[in-house]
Amino acid sequence: MPQVIDPVPPNDSDLIVCCYINSTNKIQVARITNIPNWYFERVVFPGQRLMFESVPEAHLEIHTGMMASAILSDTIPCYRLRLHQSVSASKQFLQSGDEAIETSAPSSMRGVPEAAKVS
Repeated sequence: MPQVIDPVPPNDSDLIVCCYINSTNKIQVARITNIPNWYFERVVFPGQRLMFESVPEAHLEIHTGMMASAILSDTIPCYRLRLHQSVSASKQFLQSGDEAIETSAPSSMRGVPEAAKVS
């Protein structure tokens, strides 16, 4: 599914596709706050895979939910979450859905970066 609601600022042409997996048993909020004029915040449920486009210099903050609060549990540079492929192939992958991982994705897409697995 393409990122439609909050696209990366248009002046950034060096986009990467990133993948983060919530390997905890708690709900997390993933947020990027260090890129001007861009608001990115998503809820990531336990076991869920979050795929998104970003600029390499962005940092993904992971806030882990507790009862009526959230704690900043990690900050990960987006270049460490990068899936290795071209942006045009990335857009095609995001539009085709999760089936592309198992059927037509290159071998570099089948493995998820270790940095994406945060516990």
